[in-house]
Amino acid sequence: MKHLFPLAFIILIIGCKGQNSESMKHPYTNALVNETSPYLLQHAHNPVDWNAWNETTLEKAKTENKLILISVGYAACHWCHVMEHESFEDSIVAQVMNKSFINIKVDREERPDVDQVYMNAVQLMTGSGGWPLNVIALPDGRPVWGGTYFKKEQWMDALEQISKLYADNPEKLQDYADKLEEGIKSLDVVQLNTDEPVFDKPFIQNAIKSWSKQFDKNQGGMNKAPKFMMPNNYHFLLRYAYQNNDTELLDFVNLTLKKMAYGGVFDQIGGGFSRYSVDAKWHIPHFEKMLYDNGQLVSLYTDAYLITKNEIYKDIVIETLKYIKQEMTTSNGAFYSSLDADSDTSEGELEEGAFYVWTKNELNTLLKEDFELFSDYYNINNYGFWEHDNYVLIRKDDDDSIIKKHNLTKTILVEKKEAWKVLLLKERNQRAKPRLDDKTLTSWNAIMLKGYTDAYRVFGNDDYLAIAEKNANFIVNNQLREDGGLYHNYKNGKSSINGYLEDYAATIDAFITLYENTLDEKWLTTAKGLANYTFDHFFDSASNMFFFTSNEDASLVSRSIEYRDNVIPASNSIMAKNLFKLSHYFDNEHFSATAMTMLNNIKPEMQEYPSGYSNWFDLMLNYAQPYYEVAIVGANVKQKIDELNKTYIPNKLIAGSTSENNMPLLENRYNPNNTLIYVCVNKACKLPVSKVKDAIKFLKQ
Repeated sequence: MKHLFPLAFIILIIGCKGQNSESMKHPYTNALVNETSPYLLQHAHNPVDWNAWNETTLEKAKTENKLILISVGYAACHWCHVMEHESFEDSIVAQVMNKSFINIKVDREERPDVDQVYMNAVQLMTGSGGWPLNVIALPDGRPVWGGTYFKKEQWMDALEQISKLYADNPEKLQDYADKLEEGIKSLDVVQLNTDEPVFDKPFIQNAIKSWSKQFDKNQGGMNKAPKFMMPNNYHFLLRYAYQNNDTELLDFVNLTLKKMAYGGVFDQIGGGFSRYSVDAKWHIPHFEKMLYDNGQLVSLYTDAYLITKNEIYKDIVIETLKYIKQEMTTSNGAFYSSLDADSDTSEGELEEGAFYVWTKNELNTLLKEDFELFSDYYNINNYGFWEHDNYVLIRKDDDDSIIKKHNLTKTILVEKKEAWKVLLLKERNQRAKPRLDDKTLTSWNAIMLKGYTDAYRVFGNDDYLAIAEKNANFIVNNQLREDGGLYHNYKNGKSSINGYLEDYAATIDAFITLYENTLDEKWLTTAKGLANYTFDHFFDSASNMFFFTSNEDASLVSRSIEYRDNVIPASNSIMAKNLFKLSHYFDNEHFSATAMTMLNNIKPEMQEYPSGYSNWFDLMLNYAQPYYEVAIVGANVKQKIDELNKTYIPNKLIAGSTSENNMPLLENRYNPNNTLIYVCVNKACKLPVSKVKDAIKFLKQ
């Protein structure tokens, strides 16, 4: 991003002044001790007088006319921990911070609205962003300076200079804040597009052609490092390639999925994916494991299996969901947020990846006569070497190649792999485990809930559906308020933060998916109720988009509209797809018109940077190619749906009932003597059929 507002008047990060202070050795306590966020609690004993983001703290800054220092991070963030150890645990650094600033710690996962505003500011100022995110703002909350990670000496220099400038020449900071505020407010403005909506396949084809220039045809993913999984990107590309018989694109997606599955970014012993790899071959991960990545990747690999029947994809889903069940699930059905990248070494030092890596000597001792085969399979060699005598397990060859090379049978290799995992997992679990972020977030839970439901759809595992339904009931019973709104967070029986658009969008999406697999209408009616709530509290009538925050929330510097897809699709793109589907279920013209207008608003930007709009492109496919309503009515409806779900048909929705039903798609279609399948498009229906294979023929036309 271009530097729009250079801070010429602030001399940033000049020569270091070496500090002689020792790190904090005293049991300090600050206001964060009363919080529930694990990230905030990690800082509760810093000598810095940290406060949580709340009205009381913000009012204190105004009353005392002090600059606000806002430091944003999250529990699994490695460099957040580094900066805490180097600076925030240091008593002399704390003296400077406490003297001149009102210090606020923010968990970006609990307060994505605050994070978004100040991240936008830092990107405008510096051209880049990341976490930890550190910003200095005027007493009214408007930012004037910021960056990400700073070494202690750099941090001290910057704080002293800015506090001196505020004391000697505050009008310069005021002027800069005015300009920066204008820039922040202009970033996420969406204009109403009054052009006629035209959504056609050539538009999508041209975007993919441009996008494909960035593909890594050797290792999969984009041709750069670090590499993020970006599951929504590949889910869209998978769908497009399949629907349009683009074998070259399908091969690229499968290459990417295979390389990710083979890579160190996937925990080969314990299951589950880390957040990204730092290299081009998916080998060395940034070891934090996030719930939202794993939920989306389960959905992606599930659909990829449905198309290819590649057993590797099935294994990935099974092992990831096993990890989620064992490590990330609460007794009441909720899901935790993340596992930290860092854990203690045997010497008691906090180190990134310590829990996951192996030395050659360790493996040799544990595996004995199997060491040679294991080393070939998981590359305990130059290909798999990381640093400091440590290896991160990575695959290079498929099972058939290993079987042939070592003169094995498939059964023997499968048995050996299972034995290796049991042995190494037992050994690994004796190490200090990474810290768990045990808060629950509604949006991330909904993403994982959808992952479980998708896995049930394809693999038919009743345990997956039971877990999905338990989590859905957790959301309804704990996060859904009497006024129809959602809470964003939950921990220790307490929900305290008003929901954001991401919570509504992800929950509606998950509940629609759950309805299609259970035909329990409470999920569909709850989804519709949540959609109505977003119109009342989030809708921007000027643009026909949705704000990220509710109109009941305290105002920030800017009330943004999140519409660019990232590691999680934008809340507006998920919402537009929800409204598209709900409009079909309930024959709701308002929902239909809003979804179309939202997509049309974003269309002018979509070809400039296609990977940032993949979920919007997925919605565009619903308009550019036939989209089917499949209504199944009769006693054997569940059996028919299960059979139908064994074929990958992404351009459909399912409605069903075992009896008379007044839903628009089901009304007057019940036949007590037969279970009939109606395939419709644009409110025109084929003659009903009783065999699933005949319905699939209609859907494949």
